[in-house]
Amino acid sequence: MAKNTQKKFTVVSLFAGCGGLDLGFVGGFESNGKKYQKHPFVIDWANDIDEPACKTFKNYFKHDIVCGSIVDILDGKHESMFDAPLPKKTDIVLGGFPCQEFSHAGKRRGFNTEKGLLYRSMAEVIRRTKPVLFVAENVKGLLTIDNGTAIDIIKDDFAKLGYHVNHKLLLAADYGVPQMRERVIIIGTRKNALPRFEDGDYPKPTHKSKHVSVKEAFGDLENLKEGDLPNHHWSRAKKNRGQGNGIIDPEKPGPTMRTEHHGNIEYHWNGKRRLSAREAARIQSFPDDMVFLPSTSQAYKQIGNAVPPVLAWHIAKSVQAFLDKNLK
Repeated sequence: MAKNTQKKFTVVSLFAGCGGLDLGFVGGFESNGKKYQKHPFVIDWANDIDEPACKTFKNYFKHDIVCGSIVDILDGKHESMFDAPLPKKTDIVLGGFPCQEFSHAGKRRGFNTEKGLLYRSMAEVIRRTKPVLFVAENVKGLLTIDNGTAIDIIKDDFAKLGYHVNHKLLLAADYGVPQMRERVIIIGTRKNALPRFEDGDYPKPTHKSKHVSVKEAFGDLENLKEGDLPNHHWSRAKKNRGQGNGIIDPEKPGPTMRTEHHGNIEYHWNGKRRLSAREAARIQSFPDDMVFLPSTSQAYKQIGNAVPPVLAWHIAKSVQAFLDKNLK
């Protein structure tokens, strides 16, 4: 691999969803009035089990995505083994493995479910494709499951494959995302190719002293008619006492956009309606030209399930700098 910024790095993307992590690594998009340059990362192969998310991904990236269970794919029980097989080699593996089992907002069942063990599928993909570096993303709750041992078990399983493994908790709002979303970013580097990705190699905060407010992010949409912008439709779920029924503060970043809220997404600061899917997408830092298919409920789910592209872009930038510096 040539040590220069023109080198293109191939990417295998797992649990891709609608492509938030992918978009950050590819770059070349605009979010909340700011342009984010292209990165030298190219999607080679992507997978997710959710059909609507796969449709959104394919429509935006103009790139095929294998839709189906990664477990079946690795077991050779999916048609992709013939028409879109997992590459034998790649430079980077990305994966926000399912996080609901580790979330504070969920039942926190951790390793006691099939979903909670899907990180092992990511480990198997890493074993087969031998990337020089991988990036895994998960919720903050991962750090406290089983008295903090879950993160150690996961890191140990990745390390056994021949990787230095580190993790760091990042707050999306510190990087210009108008959202108080905290995520654990696990980065592994292949021992025979790279040194350890240290805490200091993670991206430095760009907005720690002044977070972007939701009003800055989508104040222009407040009086826009429903449907005047793609995905600018909102839930009519009746207000109750459950989670997600508060009114957001226009002068602060938004709360974490959740995957499963069953229509109980927070109310706009005007108190007249819930946030639209497009407003939720702005909170997550998605560009307006990404259209979430096929419905508002599916749009909310895909948006909440994603890695904020702007946060992913900063991670990708730090990964690129690390590779340029250390790859011989």
